[in-house]
Amino acid sequence: MIQIAPSLLAANLLRIGDEVRNCEAAGADVLHVDVMDGHFVPPITFGPAFVQQLRSITTLPMDVHLMVSNPDHQVEQFAEAGADWISVHAEVAPNLHRTLQRIKHLGCRAGIVLNPATPLEHAFEAAGDAEFILLMSVNPGYGGQEFIPSFLTRCELLRTWLDTNGLGNVEIEVDGGIKIENARDAINAGASILVSGSGLFKGDLKAHIAAMRGVIS
Repeated sequence: MIQIAPSLLAANLLRIGDEVRNCEAAGADVLHVDVMDGHFVPPITFGPAFVQQLRSITTLPMDVHLMVSNPDHQVEQFAEAGADWISVHAEVAPNLHRTLQRIKHLGCRAGIVLNPATPLEHAFEAAGDAEFILLMSVNPGYGGQEFIPSFLTRCELLRTWLDTNGLGNVEIEVDGGIKIENARDAINAGASILVSGSGLFKGDLKAHIAAMRGVIS
């Protein structure tokens, strides 16, 4: 099943309730929440209180992407706040197996994240403990960036590796520069979860989700 995950980083935060309801009405599958700590990436964004407030207004799964320098200190807080999925960057998770197992013990789906220049091999050893692998198709930290085309080759290689190593159930998520015009390319390369921020929220959100659904169906 191909899933569309609007990234709330691009939403109008003054109208977040309306934005979430519009995502629901348009048929979004997941809400993507980018958590940034000002260390791993320069900006500071959302915390557990934001996720807790979202949880009170929606039943959609919440996909919390931790762009933080010490994810082990935060996974429990976000799980308690209502996260359904939690992903951590391999670049800052030295005990990746243990971190993923902790996320699952807390009742959440566990994901590994790789930056565009991080070798795919950094996810291989712990892939069996993950339910999904998030491949960044931009460098993390800022919305509205242009899609890095080399993602497509990386995604194909990762999908092949997972399938040939008995891990066909591990999904690939893509985040960064995903728009209606390149969504099908990402799916053809092996992704099954599409995160999109400005590609959906810039303009008519409902129309954009419907159009993306149309090109990936």
